[in-house]
Amino acid sequence: MREQNRTITHPGQMEQQMATPHVNPAPAGTGKRRTFLGYLALMGPAFVVGAWQFGPGNLTTAVQAGSRFDYSLVWVIAVSTILMIFFTDMSVRLGIVTPTSLITSIKDHLGKPVGVLAGFGVFGITLMFSVGNAVGSGLGLSMVFGGSPVIWTVVCTAAVAFVLAFRNVYGIIEKALLVIVALMAVAFVASAVVAQPDWYRSLEGMVPTLPVGSEILVVALVGTNFSINAAFYTSYGIKEHRRTRADYRDITLADTIPGIVAPGIMTALVILVAAAVLGKTGGEAGSITALASIFEPLAGPVGSMLFALGLSGAAFSSMIANATAGGTMLSDAMGRGAHAGSPAARIVTGMILAFGLIITLSFQSSPVGLIVIAQSLTVLIAPLLGVLLFIMSNKAAVMGELRNRWWQNVFGAIGLITIIASSIRLITLLLGS
Repeated sequence: MREQNRTITHPGQMEQQMATPHVNPAPAGTGKRRTFLGYLALMGPAFVVGAWQFGPGNLTTAVQAGSRFDYSLVWVIAVSTILMIFFTDMSVRLGIVTPTSLITSIKDHLGKPVGVLAGFGVFGITLMFSVGNAVGSGLGLSMVFGGSPVIWTVVCTAAVAFVLAFRNVYGIIEKALLVIVALMAVAFVASAVVAQPDWYRSLEGMVPTLPVGSEILVVALVGTNFSINAAFYTSYGIKEHRRTRADYRDITLADTIPGIVAPGIMTALVILVAAAVLGKTGGEAGSITALASIFEPLAGPVGSMLFALGLSGAAFSSMIANATAGGTMLSDAMGRGAHAGSPAARIVTGMILAFGLIITLSFQSSPVGLIVIAQSLTVLIAPLLGVLLFIMSNKAAVMGELRNRWWQNVFGAIGLITIIASSIRLITLLLGS
């Protein structure tokens, strides 16, 4: 008879408990030792973020930084990468501990209007990024296969839409982007070998300086490399995998740090190559032609092909991740589901792809300048997302033992000051022009 008095757990309750990290609050860093393959299995969410972060907009601003200001802006990439790691880590921990998605948790703890504003803010950023992705995809593919960049932009957009139509969208995206990031890394390392930059002067570029006329470009570099909107999305990837507190330390070593450092290194290499090639001739990558022929002075067709492959990979990977993230988080903000495969997320994803394509087709005269301005404007929305990550990761009731430590708050505060200062400077530059 006592057997019959046991509490019965319904299937729906059991599923909710399995998806909620609070059910088994194992201390962070505990658990059995992982094998090499076990660590590889943890790779994913941060690399998706890195692929989103390292898009054509990032590539274009890096080329302009190297061609116009030599090695002097390398420090911007180093600082941005460090700050990006800390904000991505906040998002990872929030993805582990919160029982619901990040935007839904923000609605629960900070009010529904704040969560909705965050979702629409990310959507606005993804619209800006979609422009660079569309431009870069057409340019890169036309360099590889020939033909009109406009036609290839349409083809690439259609191909991404096809990929995103699959049922298990996030799983497919994650695996594809891991491969693409690895191939891009090979392409840009090879490009640096071909270009033979001055490594000693590149180290001097780690010392912070602000050359005259570089303000708007520095803001664009910060906007693309310290991409808080991308960090914000990491929690959704963590939720997709149902990571727990016991996974946290290994996630940091296998995914968070390498996933963010990889695009930082590739961006720095692009600056070095641009400085080595265009810096020697005094040219600037102010047009599609200049951007496409960045390696020709040193390596001819071989160098151009290396650059084309890297640009194509950056465009395709960023286009996929950008549209998916924007669709997912706006769908979440509207209460229509926090998964990439939800109907609302798919509709918004299509809108983002269409926006990038339409703007690209409408402004073909100066696409490189369009990319730089679009990337700079993302900094106007990023402070809100950064503040929300900082507040949520400091809530003891939410985070428990994974709450921000004092040193994490120090770097978080530096990051917020950086992104807010960038926004203020951008506004003053726009008003003054």
